[in-house]
Amino acid sequence: MSESGVTGPAGGEELVSDVVLWDGDNGTLREPSRRVLVQLLRGPYLSASRHGNLWTALLSDEDAVRSSLADLFLDLVTDHAAQVAFVRNTYADVDAPKVMRTATLTFLDTALLLHLRQTLLQESGGRKTIVGADEVADQLQVYRGKDNADIAGFSKRINSSWQKMVKYGLLAATSTEGRFEVSPVLRLVFGAEEIAAVQAEYRRLAAEVEPGSAELPDTDEESE
Repeated sequence: MSESGVTGPAGGEELVSDVVLWDGDNGTLREPSRRVLVQLLRGPYLSASRHGNLWTALLSDEDAVRSSLADLFLDLVTDHAAQVAFVRNTYADVDAPKVMRTATLTFLDTALLLHLRQTLLQESGGRKTIVGADEVADQLQVYRGKDNADIAGFSKRINSSWQKMVKYGLLAATSTEGRFEVSPVLRLVFGAEEIAAVQAEYRRLAAEVEPGSAELPDTDEESE
């Protein structure tokens, strides 16, 4: 790694820069902040529990990281209490390109997301939110519909939605088989108005299967 020096004001003394990392490097962020930027762009999110050093670096250089993301038409979303952050396409009223991919979710995908988010919000005291696939599947049976007798088929759809949440990093396996931690980033995926609108629509549709969509943090596989 090359280091660059500049002439100091006293006696021509050379000062080492912590920004220039190699010959010809024109970047403006320090190395830890660049690593923060990379993790945010790779997704699905950055958290203190999974990326302790990067979370510390983000806190110390948040304004600069936010500025760099804005150059890419991206917003930085942070929850300092939950210690999580992710990026999303800007909602500013400009004709901006969509940098982060938008995942299209089925009716059941979104129902699962809302259930996991509600479970997360009900927890208090900073405890981790742990759920099991079977108990969540039981809660989602209300969406099977009175006229849908295909129990096995509905179970497969629930499992498919569950695996999608694991892929997106919104559910993480724990040391106990069959138990998963709900990511605190789920607090930030939906806004209050969007939650209310989706819930109202779900109450109306009940057992129908309609597509819904939500912008999710990208995965490493999709980013490559």
